[in-house]
Parts: sequence; C-alpha cells; structure tokens
Amino acid sequence: MSMAPRAHTESSAQHAADGHDLIRVRGARVNNLRDVSVEIPKRRLTVFTGVSGSGKSSLVFGTIAAESQRMINETYSAFVQGFMPTQARPEVDVLEGLTTAIIVDQQRLGADPRSTVGTATDANAMLRILFSRLGQPHVGSPQAFSFNVASISGAGAVTLERAGKKVRERRDFSITGGMCPRCEGRGTVSDIDLTQLYDDSKSIGEGAFTIPGWKSDSWWTVRTYAESGFLDPAKPIREFTEREMRDFLYREPVKVKVEGVNLTYEGLIPKVQKSFLSKDVEALQPHIRAFVERAVTFTACPACDGTRLGEAARSSKISGTSIADACAMQISDLAAWVRGLDEPSAAPLLTSLGRTLDSFVEIGLGYLSLDRPSGTLSGGEAQRVKMIRHLGSSLTDTTYVFDEPTVGLHPHDIQRMNGLLLRLRDKGNTVLVVEHKPETIAIADHVVDLGPGAGTAGGTVCFEGTVEGLRSGDTLTGHHLDDRASLKKTVRRPSGALEIRGANANNLRDVDVDIPLGVLTVVTGVAGSGKSSLVHGSIRAGEGVVAVGQGAIRGSRRSNPATYTGLLDPIRKAFAKANGVKAALFSANSEGACPTCKGAGVVYTDLAMMAGVAIPCEECEGRRFQASVLEHRLGGRDISEVLAMSVAGAEEFFGGGDARTPAAHAVLRRLVDVGLGYLSLGQPLTTLSGGERQRLKLATRMGDKGGVYLLDEPTAGLHLADVEHLLALLDRLVDSGKTVIVVEHHQAVMAHADWIIDLGPGAGHDGGLVVFEGTPADLVTARTTLTGEHLADYVGA
Repeated sequence: MSMAPRAHTESSAQHAADGHDLIRVRGARVNNLRDVSVEIPKRRLTVFTGVSGSGKSSLVFGTIAAESQRMINETYSAFVQGFMPTQARPEVDVLEGLTTAIIVDQQRLGADPRSTVGTATDANAMLRILFSRLGQPHVGSPQAFSFNVASISGAGAVTLERAGKKVRERRDFSITGGMCPRCEGRGTVSDIDLTQLYDDSKSIGEGAFTIPGWKSDSWWTVRTYAESGFLDPAKPIREFTEREMRDFLYREPVKVKVEGVNLTYEGLIPKVQKSFLSKDVEALQPHIRAFVERAVTFTACPACDGTRLGEAARSSKISGTSIADACAMQISDLAAWVRGLDEPSAAPLLTSLGRTLDSFVEIGLGYLSLDRPSGTLSGGEAQRVKMIRHLGSSLTDTTYVFDEPTVGLHPHDIQRMNGLLLRLRDKGNTVLVVEHKPETIAIADHVVDLGPGAGTAGGTVCFEGTVEGLRSGDTLTGHHLDDRASLKKTVRRPSGALEIRGANANNLRDVDVDIPLGVLTVVTGVAGSGKSSLVHGSIRAGEGVVAVGQGAIRGSRRSNPATYTGLLDPIRKAFAKANGVKAALFSANSEGACPTCKGAGVVYTDLAMMAGVAIPCEECEGRRFQASVLEHRLGGRDISEVLAMSVAGAEEFFGGGDARTPAAHAVLRRLVDVGLGYLSLGQPLTTLSGGERQRLKLATRMGDKGGVYLLDEPTAGLHLADVEHLLALLDRLVDSGKTVIVVEHHQAVMAHADWIIDLGPGAGHDGGLVVFEGTPADLVTARTTLTGEHLADYVGA
C-alpha cells in the first residue's frame, strides 16, 4: 500500500487548534460552590479532593459533565430533544474547552428482577447470537435464548384492500422466546403468607389490612375493596364465604365504581405481586423491604431451576454446555471456555465476546457470573461494570468522569484500577476523578482540592497543582495525605462469640468462624472473596441485629434530613402541642403546605424540550408553608425557621429552654456524631454528596435498637479526615456495650480493629475461605495474606 509523501513545513507560530489544551471554568455557583474558577489540563489525569460535601461532585458532575451533556443534547432536533431528559444550564459564568463527557458514576444498575450482569453489558447479547448459530439442536433466533422474551403464537383473519377490493385472509404468527413460563424470566417464584397481609379477625371496615401504606381512606386500595360490591366490608374476613374469599384474593381485574369514580378492582394476591414484587427487593424502601421479607418467601423456580430459561433454550448446547451453564460460570472460567471454541464461521463473534469477558477479568470482576442480578451489585461493582464498554473504545479526546472508582476495592485491587485510569489517559483522553484514596491521588498529573470545610463552609478551591505541592500545602487534604493509622497497643477482650458453622452462601466453602462479641471486628479480603456472603448471609438483620448496607438512600427534592431521619415527627408534635393545633399543619407535604407551590417552595414551569424553570414561590417566598402556619411558634421560631437551622444549631435549640424536645435532640445528637452538624434540616436530599448520604443513613440506623451492628463499607465517600470521626463513632458504639462488625477495605479501619477476619485467598471460586483470624498486630507480623502485606506496608511495619 502506497502513501503520498507528506510535506513538512516548519512554522514558528503555534497552530490555532493547539491552543485549546485547557478546560476553563469561571464563576461556578452550583449548589455550595462559591464563584469557583479553575483551569484543568486536557489529556491528563486530574483528581478532585476535599472533605465530603466540599463541592467536588458539584464542580465535576454538576458543572463540567452536566454542561457537556447538555450541549450534546442540543445538537439534536427539537423533536428528538422532546424524548430526552431536559437539563438546565449550570450556574456558571464561563465554561470553555469542553469535550464529550462520558460519566461513569456509582449509580446502581437497574434493579429490575430480570436485569443481570449479562444483560447490563453486551455479553448476554453476544452469547445468544453464538448459541443461535452453533447450538445443537437449533431452537431458533437469538431471542429464543432470551429470558425477557416469552413464546407466543396467534392466528386470525385480517382484512386487506387490494385493487379496490377488501379481501379477508387468514394469518398466523409465532414468536419463540427463551422465557421460562412458570417464573416469567425471574428465576424465582414467590409464596405469600396471607397472615402478614391482613388480620382475618377484623373486617375491612375495622382496618384488617396490615400492608404498609394501605390506609382506610385510600381510594386505590382499601376503599376499592370495601366499596366494590364483591365483599361485605363489615364482616370479619375469616367469615367470608368461599366465593367472597375467591373474589377477595384472586379475582381478575375488573372496573368498579366507587362514589362515581371508575377504579380497577383485582384480587389481593395479584395486586400485592404487582405493587411489591415487580421490583427487586433490594431496591425497595427499608420499611417496604421489611414487609416483603416478612410476607413473601422466594424460592428457585422448580421448572427452570432458577436459570430463568425455558426448556428449549436449555436443551441447545455447544460442546455439552447450554447457555444457562455458560451464564452460571464464573466469568474468568467462561472466558477460558470461549477461547477454547474453534469455529471459523463465528470467529469475529468469539473474538468480540472473548475481549468483553477478558475486560471483566482485567477490571477485577472475573469472580462474577453473567446471571448475577444487577441489583445485588455494590456501587463499586456497578461502576466497574459500566467501565467495561469503555476499556476497548477507540475514542480519544474524550472526557471520562469517575466517581470514586476505588470504592469497594481491596488495596491489592486499587493498583489495577490505577493502571486502567492511566491507560485511558494515555490514549489521549481527559480523565477527571473524584477520589479520597491516597493511592489514587498519588498518580494524578493535576490535583484540585476543594474546601476548606463541608456545605456552606466549603465550595472554594484550596489548592491547584501537583501531588507534591498538595502534600506540602496548608490544606486539610495535604495534612492527612500521608496519615498512617498505628496499630492499637491493647485490644478489647470479647465478652462471648457469635458462632457461624458451615456457611456456604455463594462462594463460601463450609466456613466455620467465631465472631467475637463486645469488640470491633473487621471482615476483610479482596473484592469477591466472600465477605458480604459471610456476614449478611449468616447474620440476619432483625432480632437485635442492625444492618447498614451500601444501598443508596432514595429521596425526591421534597425529602430532606428531617424527613429521612424521622426527626420531623417529634418536631411537628412539639409545635402542635405548644400551639394547640394539628401536627399535620407543620408538614410541607400535608395540610400546612402553601397552596400555590404545594409545599415545594418553588414553582416549576415545564418548557417541553427545553430545560424547565424553577422560580421561588411568590405566595410563601420559598418558605413552603401557609402564612397562617408560620404564625405558630416554638421557642420563638416558626417551622420554616427551624428547617433552615443547621443540625448543630437545632441540637442546641431542642436541647433546652421552651423548645426542649428530647426525641428530636436524640436524633440531632446522632447526626452531629457522624459529622453532619453543618447540614440544614430542610436541605433537599438530592443536593447531598455520596459521603453525606452514607453518614445520614448511618446516623438514622444508629437509632435502631440492637446489640449487634453490621456495617458494610462505612468509609465509602469519606475524606481521610472524616475517617477519624467514623473510628471515634465506632469506638463509642463498642464502649457502650455494642458489638460492631464492619466489612471494610480501608487500612485505617483495619488497624483500629480489635479482631480481623480475612477471607480469600482470591475471588470467586478462588476465595470463600478464612485465611486469617486474629488481632491486627498478628496479621501484620504474619504477613501471610494479601491483606497482611498491605496493612504492614500501611502502618510501616
């Protein structure tokens, strides 16, 4: 192949296109940012640091990435934009030098029961094509191997118009899908305990239903049953006739009129299945999840053995392996199986599939299987699954934005992640990373440190420059960058032991272990070694056990720390008692809400495909309540003034004087204990950072009564300085007589433990064993495990 000779022209002047090597931000004011101005070098790795809530995500995600995505959306026609999410322009004066932004955040993958690791990536799609081409016996197209496609068939007459005449023809059709007809592709079937749905000694009119949210005045639930005409609402349920019971539990959907309104009536069991069981259990709100776990028993589908696939899809095999077998394999084993297939007709497909599976292994997720439900992945695992599609990408000059990519990673795995970030940079991309781990901060080409504090005390740039400059600079991050926790000289003595025998959940191999009571125990090991399987699979929440998982807290713009923690309830009651009125008046979501903005404080104007506009409500001036409600006071403050207080200020306010409210003060004390004293009570949850949400959840669950606390990676999203507060909090819990069990990778938490249980030696089927039990000092001395080596290096032993 010949190439035309290239003329080399020397020019002393720089080409105009080479001058755009910076992303310039001027006057950013998103959330708590205070006119932030920064210059970020392109084609470099820039790490954004600072305490949790200092404004890192507001700058990186809320400003730079958001504006990039908004500008890309605007390149589409108005018609197409009408189908896309609308985004307002961030509050910023100047944004220059933006490139296409690809966001890889910690948002959980879809929690639909039919969503798996395979469907969330391209792996399942390629496997289905492979089996439709090579599988024997041949059962159909790729959709014949999809558990999301049901097999259906039909026939009938159709009327066509030909040459001016109407002709009737018989037509039939059939679709061959891979869905198991028994479980409808979910892999599990449910059995409902009716005693948890209602009290059969009561009538519907007496409040027989015990389902969360089913109130006696609800049109969509209780009143539909009471006034449907199928049942006697005054008769105890146990006295229903056989027909009434059948209509009550199983009747097909039918239209009924309740006080002149058309509503749909259906049996209780199908209604509960649609309302509560159509979503992944892990994605439900805590009180709903508790009800489902109480009322519903899930078992593997007996028809498909939990594979989700119909008999035909399971019968087609390649080299003796069905698609169900392939999806159940550990991905590292599946990659080896794919490499062993020698089929020239499918060579390009095998190469592409092999490359995708190798990316899983390379990114540290080789221990997963493709049939793993996506809703069960941790935030860190979900983020790495999203990275897979970008590793082999040919794109350059793209901005990749990562939100703490090392979350959930053992120190051994962090080095691998660092290598992947550098690889993306070396391909000519701009890599922006929000991160707290010193190991990842150390590889940055450029560092932007925000602070100095959190919330209103943050929002400014404290430092810009190199890692060495940060280390020697006078900032909180710089001071803590080389922090190394020392091993405790003395450890607490256990008061007993929690015995676990024969644990075999997921990859555990009949593990026997004693977890000491009355001390701080850290369960550690590489990602996928079986830590969560051991702790959450063997120790059930409830009955004195409080479990605080990694699940993100959900909330709308109406939710705030006061509503999420339950703090608003005692505050409303205190206001009601002091003023002799109803408590409902002091809720912006109930009777006291401003009628104009419905308690939102702002009026939203929908502008179709353009970004909607939020204008402060003129009626209540953004205070969310009716003027008459604001006349009622407690301790000299009205309810809007109380919700505008900081947590620390409210703790003092409700701690004494006329406003003394012990129930409110107890919740506020816990919020201060976890370092959230700077938050305002009425701040929308949507504006909180990941670390703030993690601590808010921890403070809320600390109020639950229990003797054993299970914490899953509580340091996620926490700055190095915040980790010290967390350790002090854990110490207070243990010193008060509690048992604290922490699943954690952070070496500072390991060093602070009284007892360590290390699982491994590897991930997936290479893990599942206890490789060490003992004190941190013994682990460092032995150095027989990966954790031991990294902890020894950390403490300088």
